[in-house]
Amino acid sequence: MIQNNSGFLNSIPVVTKNIIIINIIVWIASITLPRVGIDLVGMFGLHLLSADDFNAIQLVTYMFLHDTSSFTHVFFNMFAVYMFGRILESVWGPKRFLTFYFVTGIGAGLIQQAAWYYDLWDVVVASQSMVNIGSAIIPKGEFFNLFITVGASGAVFGILLAFGMLFPNTSLYLMFLPIPIKAKYFVVFYGLAELFLGVANFSGDKVAHFAHLGGMLFGFFMIRYWKKKDQNNGRYFY
Repeated sequence: MIQNNSGFLNSIPVVTKNIIIINIIVWIASITLPRVGIDLVGMFGLHLLSADDFNAIQLVTYMFLHDTSSFTHVFFNMFAVYMFGRILESVWGPKRFLTFYFVTGIGAGLIQQAAWYYDLWDVVVASQSMVNIGSAIIPKGEFFNLFITVGASGAVFGILLAFGMLFPNTSLYLMFLPIPIKAKYFVVFYGLAELFLGVANFSGDKVAHFAHLGGMLFGFFMIRYWKKKDQNNGRYFY
């Protein structure tokens, strides 16, 4: 029997492909299961460490959940995984790419925790067990439950940084900018934009900008570590 392995899915490296498939399946589950009383975002989205509903496993599971009100969040994250992740996996191999994905995603979650604590420190250290939010007074642990983040964006930003470091002079074409831009400049621009938006903290902005920066930060140190470790074996260059 001759098996045809020339299909589109078979052309995608195994880790990249499975990351995309799992994220799509989980997104579909997260919008359908609430109908039977199962809230995946509430259970597995990343909560503040001090929240009643926090669980350490959420530092991993939050990466596979996305905004349930729109398909764009999961689509653009998985499109970036497909565009850049498959190239990195081809260079690094599946084990190293998967390690990088989880390290940057978990690192992004840790940085998001730090950003939350910076914003909420007065509430965290206050002796009162209740918090006044508008016209309601609720327990502090319940208040902390209101802070949840989901998405693979932290790992995606780590992937973008890695691509920019390994292939700095590769030209990229952006949908909103019909001129080529080198990967290294694209990464720098994106990083600075995220830093500005995170510090500015515009009203109504619900994007976890510091988590994105956390993914890039952990990705940078991971690549530097690997470069030092592999400097004599010629596995990759940048």
